Amino acid sequence: MLLIRNAKLYAPEDRGIQDILLCGDKILAVGPSLDPLLPDTQVIDADGRAVIPGLIDQHVHITGGGGESSFSSRVPEIQLSSILRSGVTTVVGVLGTDSRTRSVHNLVAKTKALNEEGITAFCLTGAYEYPSPTITGSVADDIVFIQEVLGVKLAISDHRCSHLSREELTHLAAQVRIAGLLSGKPGVVHLHTGRSGQGLGLVFDVLENSPIPIQHFRPTHCCNCTEDALRFASMGGFIDFTSDEDALPIAKVLARALETAPEGHVTLSSDSNGSMPKWGPNQELIGITAAKMTSLYKTILCLHRECGVDFSRALALCTRSVAQALGLAPRKGCLVPGGDADLVLLDGDLQADTVIARGRVMMRDGNVLVKGRYEE
Repeated sequence: MLLIRNAKLYAPEDRGIQDILLCGDKILAVGPSLDPLLPDTQVIDADGRAVIPGLIDQHVHITGGGGESSFSSRVPEIQLSSILRSGVTTVVGVLGTDSRTRSVHNLVAKTKALNEEGITAFCLTGAYEYPSPTITGSVADDIVFIQEVLGVKLAISDHRCSHLSREELTHLAAQVRIAGLLSGKPGVVHLHTGRSGQGLGLVFDVLENSPIPIQHFRPTHCCNCTEDALRFASMGGFIDFTSDEDALPIAKVLARALETAPEGHVTLSSDSNGSMPKWGPNQELIGITAAKMTSLYKTILCLHRECGVDFSRALALCTRSVAQALGLAPRKGCLVPGGDADLVLLDGDLQADTVIARGRVMMRDGNVLVKGRYEE
């Protein structure tokens, strides 16, 4: 049993000062002045500091990304401590450009490892290319029979994509839809959307010429096609933007999206541990870095402080909204009785101070207590 007293609770909506009682990996009760009268109950006094749901990052290269500048540019696998320091307790792992030196097998194995280490992890089969790489030989079978797999990833509107046809995307989405129905999963077609200019044109084409419901298509990197993304959201779709260490430009786009899109249909992810290549005018590589998960919460704070968005509404982008989009609510993304005990205590400057994942204190007073097996 763990009791958090005197928390300024953002669930993510502002609930004022509350106590939160955790039992095992679940939230047992939320309310003022809880007194469980149980022996051996651990108590953490938040002393009026903010407590928020653990962040959900739905686009993470957990096995590393990159390779666009040859083998030495391959980004390493993500470490548990870097996830915790970012206030993240749930991740969705993806592959990217490289599905040759990296595989869906490795991705699922790393997903299972993160679950063993104490956070919650899911993943997507596939990669940039089409036909999609899989474990079983079938996208649908991967989704139905591999517990961690929620859907498939694919690249569109990018010089590195496979430039698939409307018929091919329709066929893939139909497989994912059926697999989702059979397995009780959301069945997402997670779309890396590049800068080549086509935007979401292919997706609109599929929606206009097939009965596939819009909720299965999940475009990300939507700053690359903002107008298309806003149109897509107005049709009832979910749109995902990518955070950045230079947070203000993306925060301004997010503020606009929140003004125009239906409530709950805008989400934010980090693209962490993915490569960030810089391309010249002829698509030649002129530089490369790696994305950081710390940009996720940094962008949320910037959206609140610099763009005037209410803190609870900004938080929802990577808590409640993404949990609902992935079919994980109310288990994830909100602090309510019966939900998973994933929460973050913030310090006076609203920075992550203590992280609890599945009821276990993983970081306390800024010090990571639980690290991956081979971390120093």
